[in-house]
Amino acid sequence: MVIPGPPDGGSTTAGDLAATAAGEVAEVTQDTVEEMGRFAQYIQDSIPKLAGFGMRVLIALAVFFIGRIIIGWIQRVVRRSLERSSADKGVEQFVDSFLKVGLYSLLIFSIAAKFGVDTTSVAALVASGGVAIGLALQGSLSNFAGGVLILLLKPFEVGDYITEDTNKNEGTVKEIQIFYTKLSTIDNKTIVIPNGMLTNSSLTNATAKAERRLDLKVSISYQADLRKAKALLEDILTSDPCVMKDEEINVFVDDLADSAVVLGARAWVKNEEFWPTRWRLLETIKLTLDEEGIEIPYPQLTVHVEGR
Repeated sequence: MVIPGPPDGGSTTAGDLAATAAGEVAEVTQDTVEEMGRFAQYIQDSIPKLAGFGMRVLIALAVFFIGRIIIGWIQRVVRRSLERSSADKGVEQFVDSFLKVGLYSLLIFSIAAKFGVDTTSVAALVASGGVAIGLALQGSLSNFAGGVLILLLKPFEVGDYITEDTNKNEGTVKEIQIFYTKLSTIDNKTIVIPNGMLTNSSLTNATAKAERRLDLKVSISYQADLRKAKALLEDILTSDPCVMKDEEINVFVDDLADSAVVLGARAWVKNEEFWPTRWRLLETIKLTLDEEGIEIPYPQLTVHVEGR
């Protein structure tokens, strides 16, 4: 059998084609074998490096978890020391938060050094970028400085009820952290306020003192018996168990308004009893005035029409 050959007039037999195909297959097979050999040699050469890297990863993980345990132990020791020294709760929370951030940063830096990171270069990089970092984090640094000032000057402490006058945020101080202070509202919401805002604006501390003055205002009509109304208010205040009897109790005419005579009542109560006492007194005053026939008037306007 003769198969037509190339244009030059030659011919190619089936045996020649088979030999050519066999040569190509042999060449491909040889290339594949060589590639597999090189890959196997690469794997064999890389095994020590991979093993070394794997060991470093395992050691780093072990160091991290052991470091976490040690950091937790140090935090507990410092916390107990502060508790024994009767330190302020805010100081305790601030130191605990600061210690946690610092120790974890040191741990991560140490692990990075174990992986061959040049600590000198890292320190130089941090130092050279200090200005840029300071500018970028000036808000955070301001909050950190604010936290330090709060702990030093003590405008409030954990457990105090404060009102931030700028945005009218108010609540009980639950935590004083490095950058933020957390408040808990009376309806159990959490408000997070930057420390810098608390130190750069005015605030009201409602529980800084053990006692708090209770101010009430009650309106009665102009036709009511003024002396009787004052006597009733005085009796209500003096008979309430939470009103401090050793402090001054005053009942007075506060204002002659358009539609009513406004009576003022002042007494002192303990801070933790302020709101329950206020609510109870207002209810008692309303019921007592109703029983005695003393009117609490609505706003009204008297119009006089001249006759023709």
